[in-house]
Amino acid sequence: MGILWTIIIGFIAGVIAKFIMPGDNEPSGFILTTILGIVGAFVATYLGQALGWYSPGEGAGLIGAVVGAIIVLFVYGLFAGRQQRSI
Repeated sequence: MGILWTIIIGFIAGVIAKFIMPGDNEPSGFILTTILGIVGAFVATYLGQALGWYSPGEGAGLIGAVVGAIIVLFVYGLFAGRQQRSI
């Protein structure tokens, strides 16, 4: 049930992150938004557990997932920007 909850929160976080940090290099579409949010939620969960903010087995909340999705979106923008400039 924990992974399902992370997917749901991740999707919502992905949508919010795209509204907070719009740009030309961002992924578009329903599936990529969902993947962005899910990866962001997992990043926030594991980063929070490593820093001691969350106990083992505890997932990141919506705010943590949004922050994780913004980090993933920023990193994606860096790599997507490099690929467009080099072509």
